[in-house]
Amino acid sequence: MFAYVIRRLVYAVPILIGVNLLTFLLFFVVNSPDDMARMHLGARHATEEGIERWKAERGYDKPTFWNADADGAGRLTETIFFDKSLRMFAFDFGSADDGRDIGREIRDRMGPSLAIALPTFLLGLFVAVSFALLLVFFRATYLDFWGVVICVAMMSISSLFYIIGGQWLVSKAWALVPISGYAPGLDAARFLVLPVLISVLAGVGSSVRWYRTIFLEEISRDYVRTARAKGLSELAVLFRHVLKNAMIPILTGVVVVIPLLFMGSLLVESFFGVPGLGSYTIDAINAQDFAVVRAMVFIGSVLYIVGLILTDLSYTLVDPRVRLE
Repeated sequence: MFAYVIRRLVYAVPILIGVNLLTFLLFFVVNSPDDMARMHLGARHATEEGIERWKAERGYDKPTFWNADADGAGRLTETIFFDKSLRMFAFDFGSADDGRDIGREIRDRMGPSLAIALPTFLLGLFVAVSFALLLVFFRATYLDFWGVVICVAMMSISSLFYIIGGQWLVSKAWALVPISGYAPGLDAARFLVLPVLISVLAGVGSSVRWYRTIFLEEISRDYVRTARAKGLSELAVLFRHVLKNAMIPILTGVVVVIPLLFMGSLLVESFFGVPGLGSYTIDAINAQDFAVVRAMVFIGSVLYIVGLILTDLSYTLVDPRVRLE
């Protein structure tokens, strides 16, 4: 298994290089530093002197890939590509346009993002699997039919409706929790209850339908009929056999998203004023702070690859017959 992990990590290097190179081309070739300066300065202040000063302040006045005026290794290191792209592999993200260190901002905002994402993930998984098992237990009945109808209806509703409706009903009409904001420590709980519940509600429809499909596929297999023939109750069949054998496809969709929990939720954090990584990304896009956007794209790529590796490793825990070679 150790050799497999090392091999997958080696395979991940060219993927990260490709993502990094593509992101660099989008930000510095398709959208040149001169274009960035004009967008930041505005038409009134976008003079030649202002553009050059803006580029010099942010290190965008260097050559893109090759510095012919430098000596030795400086021809490669004294370039925009090395300074803004290659350093990301050492998790050196530099500074944002407002002068703040991006790495420190990411570390500070990771906690609020996890405070929402982790309870949402655990509670949503429990609710979705429980309701899916309930629908399978009462399959081909009115409860199953109307459960699927409700799930499809919930899937068809935009997340913005849940967020705005939840804020109006729970925070404004009932005044149970604050409508937005965040506080450190235990005081954060009253600010996080509503975002977590809305996030679970917004995603439970699609999750229940997905898990129900997996359980229905498992319950039609031969080993289930054999278990019933031995006299096992339907509950015992569902929990001791169906749920256990359905864990591999469930883990495929669950474990891969665990690392991405650190990235936060763009919409939820923005609407509820939570200072997490999701709102940090939205604020950077609105402010056209491309350094922050590039850093978040790179971190997202790294976490997604980690999630894929964790998914493969989790298979061996669920089914010992799975061998990673």
